[in-house]
Amino acid sequence: MTDFKYETVLSEIVEDGVRCITLNRPDRLNAMNRGLIDDVARAFEDANADQKTRAIIFTGAGKAFCAGDDRREHVHPTCEEEARDLVLAIQRSTYAIVLNHKPVVGAINGWAVGGGFEWAINCDFPIWGESARGFFPEVSLNLFVTGGVSSLLPVLVGLNTAREMLFLGERYDATQLQAMGVAWKTVSDPELMGTARSTARRLADLPPLSVRAMKRVLNATALTDLRRAMDLETEATIAGFMDPETTRRLKDF
Repeated sequence: MTDFKYETVLSEIVEDGVRCITLNRPDRLNAMNRGLIDDVARAFEDANADQKTRAIIFTGAGKAFCAGDDRREHVHPTCEEEARDLVLAIQRSTYAIVLNHKPVVGAINGWAVGGGFEWAINCDFPIWGESARGFFPEVSLNLFVTGGVSSLLPVLVGLNTAREMLFLGERYDATQLQAMGVAWKTVSDPELMGTARSTARRLADLPPLSVRAMKRVLNATALTDLRRAMDLETEATIAGFMDPETTRRLKDF
């Protein structure tokens, strides 16, 4: 049953100990508006506080995981205060996914673009369907990545490949992403949710104390600069929002 209610996200226990958090704007390819950004943070915070939840699946309804910023509903910040409020809201979701203690299995279907690609990378066990695709358009839009990606991505793929992904905005399929180390596993589209559920089931059956400790310690040792990276990302993204060139590029995207 669904025991947490949100406008743009579904959150339900799908079997004992396993919760599925689903982006639920399929008509917009689960593109990010402010409501979705806030709901993702709340859904993960609530799931982490829920004693019945021991593992979390993160996926998107319909044809895409998350197609990035919703161009139709984009509200460009008009001042630094508005920009900071928006960017901190985006970063809040990453804190709830990465720096909380429940393991997160990603079931990445269809497009994962920009902030959606960040959420996919935030997952502990990202499983990509074979038709899924991902890329970062931010630099071409005079913006910057968030989600701790400036720290996470070099750890996963190495600095040279991270530069390629972030500067050049190349588009990658699931097979490429697995070879690079971004995807943990790649499976056929029909197998995606079954594989995610069986993985989450294995995690939920492990002792919670050791699972929490393992996630905490791995992140603390492998991502030593994550919080600093997110602070720097925040300032760089705010500066991008305040540059008039960004508005022009967003309109043309």
